Amino acid sequence: MTDAGCPIGPGSYPSDCDVTQGLLARSRERQAQPAVAHGPLWRNALPKASGIKLLLLDVDGVLTDGTIVYTHSGTEMKAFSTKDGFGIRILQETGVAVGVITARSSEAVRRRAEDLKLAHVYQGIRNKIEVFEEILAKEQLTPAQVAYMGDDWLDLPLLIRVGLAAAPADAVAEVRAAAHYVATVPGGRGAVREVCHLIIAAQGREGELLEKYRR
Repeated sequence: MTDAGCPIGPGSYPSDCDVTQGLLARSRERQAQPAVAHGPLWRNALPKASGIKLLLLDVDGVLTDGTIVYTHSGTEMKAFSTKDGFGIRILQETGVAVGVITARSSEAVRRRAEDLKLAHVYQGIRNKIEVFEEILAKEQLTPAQVAYMGDDWLDLPLLIRVGLAAAPADAVAEVRAAAHYVATVPGGRGAVREVCHLIIAAQGREGELLEKYRR
């Protein structure tokens, strides 16, 4: 028998049992190590994220990388990140609602919003403040209970009003300056997932959710 309790087979190569035990040992070592520390922006944003009840998002440049592709028939195509989608799903599991407000209109956005069961979907909106105030009244929320992620000038009026303002890493400089939290990755590449994680961590739900998905 080896130290791992695996039977010794012929030859000097490790058995399947040895390999499995080694992988389990490495997994235990990784879990025992402290998590990678987040930066000061993350830590400073935690108090603002702790009371968030609703996350609103721009689409182009936030849920996507901003690229728009037209087919020969004129249909608009967009690509969405599965990381962002998963982040939205687990955030919704904590009771935080999610919605989108975008200046453009697209069937792709409608489909993605339907897939993710978003609570609020507003397309073709130029005056985002009017929609924002409508949502606040409908959901009986204060601005401090809402987070918003945007990437360009059209998003500034909302970013300066909400409780938690966030931006992708590749947002324009003025938006990054207005944000409480700037993601470490660009739009359409997991930036929304980071904000979802921030809110989940701030509200003390991270361990509970992680344990659920480990089972």
